[in-house]
Amino acid sequence: MGKVDLCLSSEGTEVILATSSDEKHPPENIIDGNPETFWTTTGMFPQEFIICFHKHVRIERLVIQSYFVRALKIEKSTSKEPVDFEQWVERDLVHTEGQLQNEEIVARDGHATYLRFIIVSAFDHFASVHSVSAEGIAISNLS
Repeated sequence: MGKVDLCLSSEGTEVILATSSDEKHPPENIIDGNPETFWTTTGMFPQEFIICFHKHVRIERLVIQSYFVRALKIEKSTSKEPVDFEQWVERDLVHTEGQLQNEEIVARDGHATYLRFIIVSAFDHFASVHSVSAEGIAISNLS
């Protein structure tokens, strides 16, 4: 099995929770593989979304494309249900005027079945996430 983008909906991945939703910019846009679409936050911070892989994966590299995100926390779980999350990555992002933030994370201990992304704060009243891509391999199905 070769490395694939584990975060694509075409790989069976789903966004199972998002704390805000705008019908024009739903959370599914994060994993649709189209850089033109995005999820936008509404209201106060923190805001979060949870990605479910529906299998055990090993992530080697994460790339998050966003706009106006100031502080980001990523937690992971290896449970069959979205519980028992542990702190994994914490980043302060740089504001990039007029272009997407492109945050690359080389993952250590990237075993997961779920990822929770928490936008702790933003540079504006809203933030957007255009894509999350996770390079790695599927290890096994949830049984």
